[in-house]
Amino acid sequence: MKLIIQIPCYNEEKTLPTALRELPRRLPGIDTIEWLVIDDGSTDRTVEVAKRHGVDHVVSFKKNRGLAEGFKAGMDACISLGADIIVNTDADNQYNAGDIPKLIQPILDGKADYVIGARPIAEIRHFSIIKKLLQKFGSYVVRRVSNTDIPDAPSGFRAISRDAAMKLNVFNAYTYTLETIIQAGRKNMAITWVPVRVNEDLRPSRLVKSIPSYIKRSVITIFRIFAVYEPFSFFIGIGVALFLIGVGIGIRFLYYFITGAGTGHIQSLILASILIVMGFQSMLAALIVDLMSVNRMLLEDIQYRLRKTAADTGEKKKGAGKK
Repeated sequence: MKLIIQIPCYNEEKTLPTALRELPRRLPGIDTIEWLVIDDGSTDRTVEVAKRHGVDHVVSFKKNRGLAEGFKAGMDACISLGADIIVNTDADNQYNAGDIPKLIQPILDGKADYVIGARPIAEIRHFSIIKKLLQKFGSYVVRRVSNTDIPDAPSGFRAISRDAAMKLNVFNAYTYTLETIIQAGRKNMAITWVPVRVNEDLRPSRLVKSIPSYIKRSVITIFRIFAVYEPFSFFIGIGVALFLIGVGIGIRFLYYFITGAGTGHIQSLILASILIVMGFQSMLAALIVDLMSVNRMLLEDIQYRLRKTAADTGEKKKGAGKK
């Protein structure tokens, strides 16, 4: 059983040594533990520091591509390197590495494919009230869309089995956290969570540059989640709302028309017609995107099979090379 711990990094030369010192090299039920750093276009000495502190593998980007791209590249690399379990953690030592055994245990027991480390959000002192509320609301939305019970969806501390990693895709350029949970839930993976501890804050969050920026990105992310993963409900809801508003305005015009005052309300008739047409178009779009979502699921299944075939072929070649 091989475990690879991956750490996305962007200019982390100051905090990375602290994070690496806490990572385990031996765990019960694990034969091999390796560390992998994803260098997301760092301009400082992150790679040099990583190698000096015993990191086994480094994946480097020539320019900064964001957390989501780093996570995706790390997953691909871990699969290629033969990882049976992948643990993702942060370079700022936010998560307590002593909880990694607890994080991977459901996978070792065969009870889960995907495990999220749930932080005690209410007890984290450096989180503002607004951030705590948004974290809770975001987690609620994810639970609603994914049919899971994950209490801390934005947590980046997670363990993923090899098979689950090959089934996940990341479309969001901002973050991978919410999207991958939704995919896991909708693909009927065995996903669960365990409570984990957090360490003291070593630096400000890179994702939360300001509260207004965080609110904006959170709203956009949640909006996209509904549009991508609940397209039928999303567009039907918009269509029905526009249609009913248009009908309501049309009835108002008819009332004035019947009572002999319709000549002054011709704008209402025009607006009602536009809204009713838009409503029909949105409902038609709901049917189209629903069919597209079925096609996407078929393509994702093909992608998974190709990934699995490539990974299995790579493992066989490595085994033959060792002989």
